[in-house]
Amino acid sequence: MEEGKGVVKHILLAKFKDGISETQIEEHIKGYANLVNVIEPMKSLHWGKDVSIENLHHGFTHVFESTFETKEGLAEYIAHPVHVEFANGFLSSLDKVLVVDFEPTTVNI
Repeated sequence: MEEGKGVVKHILLAKFKDGISETQIEEHIKGYANLVNVIEPMKSLHWGKDVSIENLHHGFTHVFESTFETKEGLAEYIAHPVHVEFANGFLSSLDKVLVVDFEPTTVNI
């Protein structure tokens, strides 16, 4: 196995509160995506809705995956005032949230 070489993935699972409209969710997603343009260490954001047939989602409906160059870059992102401001509004719209950060490892077979 080849350990991660600096890149860090930031995974956020979300379930929006009942009463949060699709329009509001779209605005949150656009705001999240805009962080890539404002916070230099954040290199990309991908997102999607749960489509699993296994029913193991525990109520989470949306997945957000951000990529950072380093753990230090992730720490810079978390502390960045623009992220803090965005997160305050975003998190207040969520019923449930789970965040996991990891360094991807390649399995050589």
